[in-house]
This record gives sequence, C-alpha cells and structure tokens, in this order.
Amino acid sequence: MSAKAHILIIDDDANTLASLARAFRLAGHEATVCDNATRALELAKAERFDLILSDVVMPGRDGIALLEDFKAIGLASPVVMMSGQASIEMAVKATRLGASDFLEKPISSEKLLLTAENALRVRHLEEENRDLKRRLGRHHIVWASATMKEVMAQVEHVAASETRVCIRGETGTGKELIARTLHEKSSRRSGAFISLNCAAVPSELMETELFGHEKGSFTGAASRHTGKFEQAHRGTLFLDEIGDMPMTMQAKLLRVLEEGEIERVGGDKPFAVDVRVVVATHRNLEEQVRQGTFREDLYHRVFVFPIGLPPLRERREDIRVLAEHFVRQLEEQNNWKLRKLSPEAIAELERYSWPGNVRELRNVVERVLLLAPGDVVEAETVRRALPGAAGAGASAVGGQGLSAVALEVGMLSQRVEAFERETLLAELKRQHHHMTNTAKALGLERSHLYKKCQQLGIDLRAIRQTE
Repeated sequence: MSAKAHILIIDDDANTLASLARAFRLAGHEATVCDNATRALELAKAERFDLILSDVVMPGRDGIALLEDFKAIGLASPVVMMSGQASIEMAVKATRLGASDFLEKPISSEKLLLTAENALRVRHLEEENRDLKRRLGRHHIVWASATMKEVMAQVEHVAASETRVCIRGETGTGKELIARTLHEKSSRRSGAFISLNCAAVPSELMETELFGHEKGSFTGAASRHTGKFEQAHRGTLFLDEIGDMPMTMQAKLLRVLEEGEIERVGGDKPFAVDVRVVVATHRNLEEQVRQGTFREDLYHRVFVFPIGLPPLRERREDIRVLAEHFVRQLEEQNNWKLRKLSPEAIAELERYSWPGNVRELRNVVERVLLLAPGDVVEAETVRRALPGAAGAGASAVGGQGLSAVALEVGMLSQRVEAFERETLLAELKRQHHHMTNTAKALGLERSHLYKKCQQLGIDLRAIRQTE
C-alpha cells in the first residue's frame, strides 16, 4: 500500500486490536479500532474507510451478520474477514457475501499487509474501470455523416501534437466533446482536462479563476485558491467561449501563452506551467478583431488549427445514430426499461431543424422516453415532445394534456428556485456574507456561486447594506 490508507479494524479482543493497529500504523497508515459489530456499522455509515478488517466470532452480532449489514447499506470498501476458528464453510459464506479475503489467526504482519495491499489494489482497479466506463459513455462522440468523418480525421491528425486548436461551432454542437477527445488522444491523456466557460465567469473573477490567488490577497481570500492553469499543469485547459473573455484578461492570457508562466493574484513571483490550451467559440473571431473586441495578437496565438463543427441541421445523417445513442445512455443512467425508436419516430426527429443542435436533441430524447407509453416510441410521441407542442393543444398524456404538464413543470421549477434562493440566503447569513466560505459550504465554485446569485436575483450589495 504505497498511499496512506484509512482502515477500520473490528475485533472483541483488545490485544488483537492493538497488534493489528500497530502493524498498520508502522506501515504509515491510519487505523480505527472497534470492539463490536453495532458500533462498527455506525462507523461505516458515518466515515469512509479504504479497507475494513473484521473478526468473525464476536459476542452479539458476529462478523458474518455484520458483513450482511455492510452489503445491505451498499458499502463500497473491501472487507477482509479473519478468525481463529476458521472453516471452509465459513470462508465460502463470507466470500459469497462479498468479503474480498479470509485470514486465519494468528496473522503475521507480512501476511496482513500483503492481503490488505491486494484488496486495495483490486478495489482501485474496479474503481478505475467504472470511472473509465462512465467517462467513455458520457464523452463518447457518435456520428454517421461524411461531414463528421472529416472533422474526426482532423481531430486524429492534430491530437498528438502540441498545436493550439480553436473549435468553432454553434452552441450545442459538442465543442467540449471534441476538446476532450483531443486530450484523450494526446500524450497528455494521463494529465487533467480542465475546462472554463469564459462567458459564465464574472469579469472581476476571471483572473483568480484562471491564475488563482494567494491567501489574504483581497477581502474574502481566506485561503490560497488554485487557478485553472495550475490545475491543468501537464494536461489540457479548455477555454470555452473565448470570444466572451474581457479585453483586460485577453492581454494577460496572451502573456501566459507567450511565456508559459503564471502569477497568482497577490503573488510575488511567476512560476512555470506546462499546459496545452484548446479554445472554442460560437462567435466570429475575425469580425471581433475588426471591431476591436478581440485582440489580434491573441487571435493569432489561439487560432492555429481551426476545427469547424457543423450544426446538426447540416448533418441529418447523424440524427438517427445520436438519438439511438441517447436512448441507450439515458436508459442506463436512469434504469429505465428498454425502448426502441420506430422508423416513423426517427423520421419525425430528422424533419426538425434543431436550433439547439445535439444538446437539444438529447433533451428531446429524454422527454420522449418520459412520455412514451410502450416499448416502441412512435412518431406521435416525438411530435408531442418537440418544442412548441405544448402550446399547440397536444393530445393527452396519461389523461392530462401537455399544456397542463407544462404548467405543473413550471410550478415545480418556481418551487425549486424558491428553495435554492432560501438555502443560499440562509448560508450567506451563516457565513457573514463571506463568499469563499459560502461556496465551500454549498459545494460550489466561487464563480458558480456568483452566477447562481445572479440567476436567482440576489443583490449581494443590497443584502450587505440592510443587514
């Protein structure tokens, strides 16, 4: 076990607990001890342990019953059972209940550490495998058209280099997916892929989001903040909607691209970062340069290899394969029953203009699956799910018109917003309007907190003046 592990040891014998805990601590790990199954279950619910070792024979609930409890609560940690009265039947039962190994007492330190290391390694591989499957499913690019075939050939051609790429396309065409694919196919694939939407960050926060800040550099800077460039060291930084970056930040970004160094806000010296920058925009950067809203020198720095993503209406051959892909993806994510799109339903999807492109298609497919009454999705369901259908007097769904459904959804949305607003205001008050602490308490990035306040109509300056 090269990394420090947090291990829970359960045994009714105090000497065994002390001995095993000492062995793990000498090896550089953290050990928590417990002498009964009831307390062990409470600990497992309250804390995350990398590994659990449990005796089988204990007064009250024994180790096998505890293993069943662990299984019932969906415990993810590997569990190694141990006993001084081991039998084959006992070991088989423990294994069937999910134990990763079974040790017979007395246990040598070498055997203990080796077994723990093997259990943790297997668990790590399982987690990596699940994560890889999730990433592949979430970021998988699907196409059938000749146009997208040319785009993907460009991606393959430029991915292995360090060339800066500018991805152009309408909103919803999948620009971030292309950027992720460039990263996954590059030599930087083992590094981080970090993204920042320049249009979503307030101008006053852009510098600290990109470069970070030192503790005490401004009011509210209670601790050091690591910026996106630093997070993406030896990886890829994707700057979405680069055309919306403020002019003042464009100059600072240009300097970083030229010199390969950043300086945190409030810092006293720059330091080097090794980052491949990929940018994207739905705007016409050439026109912005002519209008003076985008720096020409920065344009030449980021616009080295352009990749143009066509809108979905110009590659209708992709609509069927994308829709079927989203059906499988959504059914897997939500544990929905398997459904199939009829040829007429697909034809209905292909007739629509898709102003929101691939993102809109996915949303419509999700709506279709929620509305579809049977195992086969028919054209009528697609027509009712397309934008504008609710206001056109659509037919009933489960005894209720879509207009009524839309009204209920609207009311629910208002309730959700009211709850979010109430929760956010309460946390702001608890944190004495300290934005960094509030963001941490709510599990948000500071930029997202500012954006959420704006969305909910919360005037931070007015609140501070009245309280």
